[in-house]
Amino acid sequence: MHNTLITPPLALYVHFPWCVRKCPYCDFNSYTLHGALAEGQYIARLTRDLGAQARAVEGRTVGSVFLGGGTPSLFSPAAIAELLGAARRLLGLAHDLEVTLEANPGAIERGAFAEYRAAGVTRVSLGAQSFDEARLQALGRIHSPADTRRAAAELHAAGLGNFNLDLMYGLPGQDAAGAVRDVRAALELSPAHLSHYQLTIEAGTVFAAHPPELPGEDEAWAMLEGCTGVLAERGFAHYEVSAYARPGAECRHNLNYWSFGDYLGIGAGAHGKVTFPALGQIVRTVQPREPRRYLAADDSALTRRIVASLELPFEFMLNALRLTGGFDAGAFPERTGIDIKEIEPRLARAVHRGLLVRTPRGYRPSALGLRFLNEVLLEFVPESPEIVASSALSMGTPAAHRLPRRPLCTAPGGADGE
Repeated sequence: MHNTLITPPLALYVHFPWCVRKCPYCDFNSYTLHGALAEGQYIARLTRDLGAQARAVEGRTVGSVFLGGGTPSLFSPAAIAELLGAARRLLGLAHDLEVTLEANPGAIERGAFAEYRAAGVTRVSLGAQSFDEARLQALGRIHSPADTRRAAAELHAAGLGNFNLDLMYGLPGQDAAGAVRDVRAALELSPAHLSHYQLTIEAGTVFAAHPPELPGEDEAWAMLEGCTGVLAERGFAHYEVSAYARPGAECRHNLNYWSFGDYLGIGAGAHGKVTFPALGQIVRTVQPREPRRYLAADDSALTRRIVASLELPFEFMLNALRLTGGFDAGAFPERTGIDIKEIEPRLARAVHRGLLVRTPRGYRPSALGLRFLNEVLLEFVPESPEIVASSALSMGTPAAHRLPRRPLCTAPGGADGE
Protein backbone atom coordinates (compact mmCIF):
# COMPACT_ATOMS: atom_id res chain seq x y z
CA MET A 1 0.00 0.00 0.00
CA HIS A 2 1.24 3.50 -0.82
CA ASN A 3 0.81 6.77 1.05
CA THR A 4 -1.83 8.15 -1.35
CA LEU A 5 -4.77 6.95 0.79
CA ILE A 6 -7.25 9.82 1.21
CA THR A 7 -10.17 10.05 3.65
CA PRO A 8 -13.37 9.38 1.66
CA PRO A 9 -16.92 10.62 2.39
CA LEU A 10 -18.69 9.10 5.40
CA ALA A 11 -22.19 7.65 5.86
CA LEU A 12 -24.11 5.92 8.65
CA TYR A 13 -26.04 2.67 8.35
CA VAL A 14 -28.48 1.61 11.10
CA HIS A 15 -29.88 -1.92 11.09
CA PHE A 16 -33.32 -2.77 12.52
CA PRO A 17 -33.56 -6.56 12.52
CA TRP A 18 -37.27 -7.29 13.08
CA CYS A 19 -40.09 -7.90 10.58
CA VAL A 20 -43.75 -8.75 10.99
CA ARG A 21 -43.00 -11.90 9.02
CA LYS A 22 -39.85 -13.23 7.38
CA CYS A 23 -40.28 -13.55 3.61
CA PRO A 24 -39.37 -16.97 2.16
CA TYR A 25 -36.82 -15.51 -0.28
CA CYS A 26 -35.08 -13.23 2.23
CA ASP A 27 -31.49 -13.98 3.33
CA PHE A 28 -30.92 -10.65 5.09
CA ASN A 29 -30.33 -10.41 8.82
CA SER A 30 -34.00 -10.19 9.81
CA TYR A 31 -36.20 -11.99 12.32
CA THR A 32 -39.95 -12.42 12.75
CA LEU A 33 -41.10 -10.29 15.67
CA HIS A 34 -42.64 -12.34 18.50
CA GLY A 35 -44.19 -10.33 21.29
CA ALA A 36 -43.57 -6.69 22.05
CA LEU A 37 -40.93 -4.71 20.17
CA ALA A 38 -37.96 -3.82 22.40
CA GLU A 39 -38.04 -0.28 21.05
CA GLY A 40 -36.59 1.67 23.95
CA GLN A 41 -33.95 -0.92 24.74
CA TYR A 42 -32.85 -1.15 21.11
CA ILE A 43 -32.64 2.64 20.60
CA ALA A 44 -30.56 2.92 23.79
CA ARG A 45 -28.20 0.20 22.52
CA LEU A 46 -27.91 1.89 19.11
CA THR A 47 -27.04 5.16 20.84
CA ARG A 48 -24.33 3.49 22.92
CA ASP A 49 -23.01 1.75 19.81
CA LEU A 50 -22.91 5.07 17.97
CA GLY A 51 -21.06 6.77 20.80
CA ALA A 52 -18.42 4.03 20.91
CA GLN A 53 -17.73 4.27 17.16
CA ALA A 54 -17.93 8.07 16.89
CA ARG A 55 -14.43 8.44 18.30
CA ALA A 56 -12.95 6.76 15.21
CA VAL A 57 -14.48 9.40 12.88
CA GLU A 58 -14.11 12.51 15.01
CA GLY A 59 -13.99 15.66 12.89
CA ARG A 60 -15.60 14.02 9.86
CA THR A 61 -19.05 14.83 8.42
CA VAL A 62 -21.76 12.23 7.79
CA GLY A 63 -23.50 12.89 4.48
CA SER A 64 -26.26 10.30 4.64
CA VAL A 65 -28.05 7.93 7.00
CA PHE A 66 -29.79 4.74 5.93
CA LEU A 67 -32.29 3.09 8.28
CA GLY A 68 -32.53 -0.46 6.95
CA GLY A 69 -33.68 -3.87 7.99
CA GLY A 70 -35.70 -5.78 8.69
CA THR A 71 -38.51 -3.26 8.88
CA PRO A 72 -37.40 0.03 10.46
CA SER A 73 -40.94 1.41 10.15
CA LEU A 74 -41.92 -0.93 13.00
CA PHE A 75 -40.20 1.69 15.17
CA SER A 76 -42.21 4.79 16.05
CA PRO A 77 -41.41 8.26 14.68
CA ALA A 78 -40.50 9.27 18.24
CA ALA A 79 -37.89 6.49 18.39
CA ILE A 80 -36.44 7.50 15.01
CA ALA A 81 -36.31 11.13 16.17
CA GLU A 82 -34.48 10.07 19.34
CA LEU A 83 -31.90 8.11 17.34
CA LEU A 84 -31.30 10.92 14.85
CA GLY A 85 -31.00 13.37 17.75
CA ALA A 86 -28.27 11.18 19.25
CA ALA A 87 -26.50 11.10 15.87
CA ARG A 88 -26.53 14.91 15.79
CA ARG A 89 -24.97 15.06 19.25
CA LEU A 90 -22.31 12.45 18.60
CA LEU A 91 -21.41 12.99 14.94
CA GLY A 92 -20.95 15.85 12.53
CA LEU A 93 -23.98 15.72 10.22
CA ALA A 94 -24.20 17.48 6.86
CA HIS A 95 -26.67 20.37 6.65
CA ASP A 96 -28.31 18.67 3.65
CA LEU A 97 -28.28 15.22 5.25
CA GLU A 98 -30.09 12.47 3.33
CA VAL A 99 -31.98 10.16 5.73
CA THR A 100 -33.59 7.10 4.12
CA LEU A 101 -36.17 4.95 5.93
CA GLU A 102 -36.98 1.49 4.60
CA ALA A 103 -40.67 0.67 4.96
CA ASN A 104 -43.02 -2.10 3.92
CA PRO A 105 -46.48 -1.01 2.71
CA GLY A 106 -48.09 -3.45 5.14
CA ALA A 107 -46.11 -2.35 8.20
CA ILE A 108 -46.72 1.38 8.59
CA GLU A 109 -48.70 1.05 11.77
CA ARG A 110 -46.44 2.98 14.12
CA GLY A 111 -46.92 6.42 12.60
CA ALA A 112 -47.80 8.43 9.52
CA PHE A 113 -45.12 9.38 7.00
CA ALA A 114 -45.60 13.03 7.91
CA GLU A 115 -44.46 12.13 11.44
CA TYR A 116 -41.38 10.32 10.12
CA ARG A 117 -40.57 13.38 8.05
CA ALA A 118 -40.88 15.55 11.16
CA ALA A 119 -38.52 13.13 12.91
CA GLY A 120 -35.85 13.84 10.29
CA VAL A 121 -36.51 11.33 7.49
CA THR A 122 -36.00 12.89 4.03
CA ARG A 123 -36.33 9.82 1.80
CA VAL A 124 -38.28 6.55 1.95
CA SER A 125 -37.64 3.19 0.29
CA LEU A 126 -40.91 1.31 -0.06
CA GLY A 127 -40.80 -2.48 -0.55
CA ALA A 128 -43.51 -2.88 -3.19
CA GLN A 129 -41.90 -5.93 -4.93
CA SER A 130 -44.89 -6.42 -7.27
CA PHE A 131 -48.34 -5.05 -8.12
CA ASP A 132 -49.74 -8.48 -8.93
CA GLU A 133 -51.67 -9.98 -6.00
CA ALA A 134 -50.80 -13.55 -6.97
CA ARG A 135 -47.09 -12.72 -7.26
CA LEU A 136 -47.14 -11.03 -3.84
CA GLN A 137 -48.72 -14.11 -2.29
CA ALA A 138 -46.09 -16.33 -3.93
CA LEU A 139 -43.42 -14.11 -2.34
CA GLY A 140 -45.03 -14.35 1.10
CA ARG A 141 -45.60 -10.61 1.31
CA ILE A 142 -48.06 -9.25 3.88
CA HIS A 143 -49.25 -6.28 1.83
CA SER A 144 -51.48 -5.82 -1.21
CA PRO A 145 -51.05 -3.61 -4.31
CA ALA A 146 -53.66 -1.29 -2.77
CA ASP A 147 -51.47 -0.93 0.34
CA THR A 148 -48.56 0.21 -1.84
CA ARG A 149 -50.73 2.74 -3.67
CA ARG A 150 -52.04 4.13 -0.37
CA ALA A 151 -48.50 4.37 1.03
CA ALA A 152 -47.29 6.23 -2.08
CA ALA A 153 -50.19 8.67 -1.86
CA GLU A 154 -49.36 9.28 1.82
CA LEU A 155 -45.71 9.90 0.93
CA HIS A 156 -46.65 12.55 -1.60
CA ALA A 157 -49.09 14.15 0.86
CA ALA A 158 -46.34 14.23 3.50
CA GLY A 159 -43.94 16.04 1.17
CA LEU A 160 -41.75 12.94 0.78
CA GLY A 161 -41.84 12.76 -2.99
CA ASN A 162 -38.22 11.59 -3.01
CA PHE A 163 -39.05 7.93 -2.50
CA ASN A 164 -37.87 4.65 -3.97
CA LEU A 165 -40.01 1.69 -4.97
CA ASP A 166 -38.42 -1.73 -4.68
CA LEU A 167 -39.51 -4.14 -7.43
CA MET A 168 -38.53 -7.73 -8.20
CA TYR A 169 -38.79 -9.62 -11.47
CA GLY A 170 -38.31 -13.23 -12.47
CA LEU A 171 -41.05 -14.18 -10.00
CA PRO A 172 -42.89 -17.53 -9.84
CA GLY A 173 -45.50 -17.59 -12.61
CA GLN A 174 -44.39 -14.23 -14.06
CA ASP A 175 -43.85 -13.54 -17.75
CA ALA A 176 -42.23 -10.59 -19.52
CA ALA A 177 -45.55 -8.80 -19.97
CA GLY A 178 -46.26 -9.15 -16.25
CA ALA A 179 -42.87 -7.72 -15.29
CA VAL A 180 -43.44 -4.70 -17.55
CA ARG A 181 -46.93 -4.21 -16.07
CA ASP A 182 -45.33 -4.04 -12.62
CA VAL A 183 -42.94 -1.30 -13.74
CA ARG A 184 -45.75 0.67 -15.40
CA ALA A 185 -47.86 0.35 -12.23
CA ALA A 186 -44.93 1.58 -10.15
CA LEU A 187 -44.38 4.60 -12.41
CA GLU A 188 -48.03 5.59 -12.05
CA LEU A 189 -47.20 6.39 -8.41
CA SER A 190 -44.55 8.96 -9.44
CA PRO A 191 -41.55 7.65 -7.48
CA ALA A 192 -38.23 9.47 -7.81
CA HIS A 193 -36.22 6.23 -7.81
CA LEU A 194 -36.81 2.59 -8.65
CA SER A 195 -34.75 -0.45 -7.60
CA HIS A 196 -35.27 -3.47 -9.85
CA TYR A 197 -33.97 -6.88 -8.78
CA GLN A 198 -34.21 -10.37 -10.15
CA LEU A 199 -35.49 -12.91 -7.64
CA THR A 200 -32.75 -15.41 -6.87
CA ILE A 201 -32.75 -18.40 -4.56
CA GLU A 202 -30.41 -17.75 -1.63
CA ALA A 203 -28.97 -20.39 0.70
CA GLY A 204 -30.64 -20.70 4.09
CA THR A 205 -34.01 -19.38 2.96
CA VAL A 206 -37.39 -21.14 2.80
CA PHE A 207 -37.19 -20.93 -0.99
CA ALA A 208 -33.84 -22.73 -0.90
CA ALA A 209 -35.46 -25.64 0.96
CA HIS A 210 -38.62 -25.56 -1.17
CA PRO A 211 -37.67 -23.83 -4.41
CA PRO A 212 -40.49 -22.42 -6.53
CA GLU A 213 -40.43 -22.74 -10.30
CA LEU A 214 -38.87 -19.56 -11.68
CA PRO A 215 -38.63 -18.22 -15.25
CA GLY A 216 -35.55 -19.31 -17.21
CA GLU A 217 -32.57 -17.07 -17.89
CA ASP A 218 -33.68 -16.07 -21.39
CA GLU A 219 -37.15 -15.11 -20.17
CA ALA A 220 -35.69 -13.21 -17.21
CA TRP A 221 -33.41 -11.31 -19.58
CA ALA A 222 -36.41 -10.44 -21.76
CA MET A 223 -38.16 -9.11 -18.65
CA LEU A 224 -35.18 -6.95 -17.78
CA GLU A 225 -34.83 -5.53 -21.28
CA GLY A 226 -38.54 -4.72 -21.48
CA CYS A 227 -38.57 -3.03 -18.08
CA THR A 228 -35.38 -1.07 -18.74
CA GLY A 229 -36.88 0.22 -21.98
CA VAL A 230 -40.01 1.49 -20.22
CA LEU A 231 -37.94 3.21 -17.53
CA ALA A 232 -35.76 4.92 -20.12
CA GLU A 233 -38.86 6.17 -21.96
CA ARG A 234 -40.09 7.71 -18.73
CA GLY A 235 -36.83 9.55 -18.06
CA PHE A 236 -35.29 7.22 -15.47
CA ALA A 237 -31.52 6.98 -15.85
CA HIS A 238 -29.98 3.54 -15.33
CA TYR A 239 -27.13 4.66 -13.08
CA GLU A 240 -26.36 1.44 -11.16
CA VAL A 241 -26.74 -2.22 -12.07
CA SER A 242 -30.14 -2.48 -10.35
CA ALA A 243 -31.12 1.17 -9.81
CA TYR A 244 -32.90 3.81 -11.88
CA ALA A 245 -33.59 7.42 -10.96
CA ARG A 246 -35.04 10.66 -12.20
CA PRO A 247 -32.33 13.31 -12.73
CA GLY A 248 -30.90 14.35 -9.36
CA ALA A 249 -32.72 11.64 -7.41
CA GLU A 250 -29.92 9.07 -7.27
CA CYS A 251 -29.55 7.61 -3.77
CA ARG A 252 -26.61 9.49 -2.26
CA HIS A 253 -26.14 6.87 0.44
CA ASN A 254 -25.73 4.05 -2.05
CA LEU A 255 -23.51 6.14 -4.31
CA ASN A 256 -21.18 6.39 -1.33
CA TYR A 257 -21.03 2.58 -1.13
CA TRP A 258 -20.40 2.17 -4.85
CA SER A 259 -17.62 4.78 -4.82
CA PHE A 260 -15.91 2.84 -1.99
CA GLY A 261 -16.72 5.45 0.63
CA ASP A 262 -16.71 4.90 4.40
CA TYR A 263 -19.67 4.10 6.62
CA LEU A 264 -20.31 3.37 10.26
CA GLY A 265 -22.56 0.37 10.88
CA ILE A 266 -24.66 0.19 14.04
CA GLY A 267 -27.32 -2.34 14.99
CA ALA A 268 -27.52 -6.12 15.03
CA GLY A 269 -25.29 -7.61 12.33
CA ALA A 270 -24.40 -4.21 10.83
CA HIS A 271 -21.13 -3.89 8.91
CA GLY A 272 -18.94 -0.82 8.57
CA LYS A 273 -15.84 0.42 6.76
CA VAL A 274 -13.54 3.16 8.04
CA THR A 275 -10.37 4.52 6.43
CA PHE A 276 -7.40 5.63 8.54
CA PRO A 277 -4.99 7.45 6.16
CA ALA A 278 -2.38 8.16 8.85
CA LEU A 279 -2.08 4.42 9.50
CA GLY A 280 -2.47 3.42 5.86
CA GLN A 281 -5.36 1.15 6.88
CA ILE A 282 -8.92 0.37 5.83
CA VAL A 283 -10.81 -1.37 8.62
CA ARG A 284 -14.02 -3.35 8.30
CA THR A 285 -16.27 -3.81 11.31
CA VAL A 286 -19.16 -6.14 12.13
CA GLN A 287 -21.62 -6.26 15.02
CA PRO A 288 -23.04 -9.38 16.71
CA ARG A 289 -25.68 -10.71 14.32
CA GLU A 290 -28.43 -12.04 16.59
CA PRO A 291 -30.55 -9.26 18.19
CA ARG A 292 -30.45 -10.69 21.73
CA ARG A 293 -26.67 -11.03 21.59
CA TYR A 294 -26.34 -7.51 20.23
CA LEU A 295 -28.56 -6.08 22.98
CA ALA A 296 -26.57 -7.91 25.68
CA ALA A 297 -23.11 -7.17 24.26
CA ASP A 298 -20.69 -4.46 25.36
CA ASP A 299 -18.58 -2.29 23.07
CA SER A 300 -15.87 -4.97 22.82
CA ALA A 301 -18.24 -7.17 20.80
CA LEU A 302 -17.60 -5.09 17.66
CA THR A 303 -15.23 -7.10 15.46
CA ARG A 304 -12.57 -5.15 13.54
CA ARG A 305 -10.48 -6.44 10.64
CA ILE A 306 -7.83 -4.61 8.63
CA VAL A 307 -8.44 -5.21 4.93
CA ALA A 308 -5.36 -6.74 3.33
CA SER A 309 -3.94 -4.75 0.40
CA LEU A 310 -4.28 -7.88 -1.75
CA GLU A 311 -8.07 -7.70 -1.29
CA LEU A 312 -8.53 -4.03 -2.08
CA PRO A 313 -8.62 -4.11 -5.91
CA PHE A 314 -11.38 -6.74 -5.78
CA GLU A 315 -13.36 -4.88 -3.11
CA PHE A 316 -13.06 -1.57 -4.98
CA MET A 317 -14.20 -3.09 -8.29
CA LEU A 318 -16.95 -5.06 -6.58
CA ASN A 319 -18.52 -1.69 -5.79
CA ALA A 320 -17.35 0.73 -8.48
CA LEU A 321 -18.26 -1.47 -11.44
CA ARG A 322 -21.89 -1.57 -10.33
CA LEU A 323 -22.12 2.04 -11.52
CA THR A 324 -22.97 2.28 -15.21
CA GLY A 325 -20.70 5.32 -15.44
CA GLY A 326 -17.83 3.41 -13.86
CA PHE A 327 -15.08 5.22 -11.95
CA ASP A 328 -12.36 7.84 -12.36
CA ALA A 329 -8.86 6.38 -12.49
CA GLY A 330 -7.73 8.82 -9.80
CA ALA A 331 -10.31 7.45 -7.35
CA PHE A 332 -8.64 4.04 -7.20
CA PRO A 333 -5.38 5.14 -5.50
CA GLU A 334 -7.24 7.65 -3.32
CA ARG A 335 -9.64 5.03 -1.97
CA THR A 336 -7.29 2.02 -1.83
CA GLY A 337 -3.79 3.50 -1.41
CA ILE A 338 -2.64 1.41 -4.40
CA ASP A 339 -1.20 2.81 -7.61
CA ILE A 340 -3.57 2.04 -10.48
CA LYS A 341 -0.55 0.94 -12.55
CA GLU A 342 -0.52 -2.22 -10.44
CA ILE A 343 -3.86 -3.32 -11.90
CA GLU A 344 -3.61 -1.84 -15.40
CA PRO A 345 -2.83 -5.24 -17.01
CA ARG A 346 -6.06 -6.62 -15.57
CA LEU A 347 -8.03 -3.58 -16.69
CA ALA A 348 -6.53 -3.93 -20.17
CA ARG A 349 -7.58 -7.58 -20.37
CA ALA A 350 -11.16 -6.68 -19.48
CA VAL A 351 -11.15 -3.92 -22.11
CA HIS A 352 -9.76 -6.34 -24.70
CA ARG A 353 -12.56 -8.82 -23.88
CA GLY A 354 -15.17 -6.14 -24.38
CA LEU A 355 -16.22 -6.14 -20.72
CA LEU A 356 -14.86 -2.69 -19.81
CA VAL A 357 -14.70 0.55 -21.76
CA ARG A 358 -11.90 3.10 -21.34
CA THR A 359 -13.34 6.56 -20.73
CA PRO A 360 -11.56 9.95 -20.77
CA ARG A 361 -11.29 9.80 -16.96
CA GLY A 362 -11.30 6.09 -16.14
CA TYR A 363 -13.26 2.93 -16.86
CA ARG A 364 -16.89 1.81 -17.02
CA PRO A 365 -18.55 -1.56 -17.64
CA SER A 366 -19.75 -2.14 -21.20
CA ALA A 367 -23.28 -3.38 -21.84
CA LEU A 368 -21.77 -6.87 -22.02
CA GLY A 369 -19.83 -6.27 -18.81
CA LEU A 370 -22.97 -5.24 -16.92
CA ARG A 371 -24.68 -8.43 -18.02
CA PHE A 372 -21.69 -10.61 -17.13
CA LEU A 373 -20.36 -8.65 -14.17
CA ASN A 374 -18.87 -11.77 -12.61
CA GLU A 375 -16.57 -12.16 -15.59
CA VAL A 376 -15.22 -8.66 -15.02
CA LEU A 377 -14.76 -9.15 -11.28
CA LEU A 378 -12.85 -12.41 -11.79
CA GLU A 379 -9.99 -10.33 -13.17
CA PHE A 380 -9.54 -8.81 -9.70
CA VAL A 381 -10.12 -11.79 -7.42
CA PRO A 382 -7.18 -12.36 -5.05
CA GLU A 383 -5.27 -15.58 -5.63
CA SER A 384 -5.75 -16.86 -2.07
CA PRO A 385 -9.08 -18.73 -1.59
CA GLU A 386 -9.03 -17.74 2.09
CA ILE A 387 -8.79 -14.05 1.19
CA VAL A 388 -11.54 -14.41 -1.41
CA ALA A 389 -13.83 -15.95 1.21
CA SER A 390 -13.07 -13.37 3.88
CA SER A 391 -13.47 -10.53 1.41
CA ALA A 392 -16.83 -11.79 0.19
CA LEU A 393 -18.07 -12.20 3.75
CA SER A 394 -16.90 -8.72 4.69
CA MET A 395 -19.07 -7.26 1.95
CA GLY A 396 -22.29 -8.36 3.70
CA THR A 397 -22.85 -4.74 4.61
CA PRO A 398 -26.11 -3.01 5.34
CA ALA A 399 -28.88 -2.64 2.97
CA ALA A 400 -26.61 -1.69 0.27
CA HIS A 401 -24.39 -4.67 -0.18
CA ARG A 402 -26.89 -7.04 -1.62
CA LEU A 403 -26.43 -9.40 -4.49
CA PRO A 404 -26.77 -7.80 -7.91
CA ARG A 405 -29.76 -9.83 -9.01
CA ARG A 406 -29.08 -10.04 -12.73
CA PRO A 407 -29.08 -12.99 -15.11
CA LEU A 408 -25.65 -14.64 -15.06
CA CYS A 409 -24.37 -12.18 -12.47
CA THR A 410 -23.93 -13.47 -8.93
CA ALA A 411 -20.97 -11.59 -7.51
CA PRO A 412 -21.43 -10.11 -4.05
CA GLY A 413 -22.39 -6.46 -4.08
CA GLY A 414 -25.39 -4.40 -3.09
CA ALA A 415 -28.16 -1.92 -3.82
CA ASP A 416 -30.60 0.68 -2.42
CA GLY A 417 -31.51 -1.61 0.38
CA GLU A 418 -34.15 -1.31 -1.46
